[in-house]
Amino acid sequence: MSIRVLASTWAARRRNKVSGVASWRPTATRAALAHRAELLRRTRAFFDARGALEVETPALAAAAPTDPHIASLYTEVAGAGGRWLQTSPEFPMKRLLAAGYGDCWQLARVLRDGEAGRVHCPEFSLLEWYRIGWDDAQLIDEVDALVRMLFDGHRAIGPIECIRYAAAFERATGVAFTAATPSTCASILIDAGASFPEQMPDAAWHDLVMGVVVAPTLGHNGPCFVTDYPAAQAALARLRDEDPAFAGRFELFIDGVEVANGYHELTDAAEQRQRFDTDNAARAAAGMPVMPVDEALLAALDAGLPGCAGVAVGFDRVVMLALGATSIAQVTAFGPPVGANL
Repeated sequence: MSIRVLASTWAARRRNKVSGVASWRPTATRAALAHRAELLRRTRAFFDARGALEVETPALAAAAPTDPHIASLYTEVAGAGGRWLQTSPEFPMKRLLAAGYGDCWQLARVLRDGEAGRVHCPEFSLLEWYRIGWDDAQLIDEVDALVRMLFDGHRAIGPIECIRYAAAFERATGVAFTAATPSTCASILIDAGASFPEQMPDAAWHDLVMGVVVAPTLGHNGPCFVTDYPAAQAALARLRDEDPAFAGRFELFIDGVEVANGYHELTDAAEQRQRFDTDNAARAAAGMPVMPVDEALLAALDAGLPGCAGVAVGFDRVVMLALGATSIAQVTAFGPPVGANL
């Protein structure tokens, strides 16, 4: 049965408002947390029935993601030196795959700096899993099945839509992706009322337009999977054998919210090292810190990561959307209020 959490959550916020003092009260109602627990039970049953092993991997590591769009948190550990709080369990899970552990999944607590708002929190729950021998198309079907299972009994969900990145870009902006120069993207963003730096790589312009203009239009009639990302946005996905201008990467959007990011995983250690180096060069050029490369992951890839597909799903966002909430704060015990300055 669907629940209405919005009114009670706003009432809780009014009670929680204490001038100059952080409130001790939860941001979610007990009913919302009970439904969240139910969706977690469903998730475990889903993967148990499909033969995937539940795992737990460390939250601290000597390396961090090089992706310029991800900000990691750092801490000093007595006797061990500097460690990075993990933004995703991806790298250690791939080491399990390379060691022969087979299909696996986990619901990890991860941390990212500079994230707070309606669908962002510095600490959140990330559902991640990997399938040996699959490609991104097969994984899209399983992600869709998971979402429908979680939404069942809470809200109706329409048919799946799969659309290529370039087609989604043109549909939302009226501009062909091949014609989307930095100046064209700047005009699109100005029309949308968005602010942006004057200088960015071409891929960053496209990514910003996707996030600000395209994404809000997606997934309002059912789960929308955007596929075939341009090679410049491949991240950790392999390029298409039939057309290396595109990557085996997809993202899922529901009600204009990005819910999942999946790859037909890159398994080539040399290519992965080159991408890490490219990321760090972009960081240096932007005045950002250069991140330590995960040598353990590269060694695992060199030893032989089997062909596989993997995906990360924002579990808090899925719960929010399933229950009809308007913020992840309404479905997490102590989520940040909307507009929190963390």
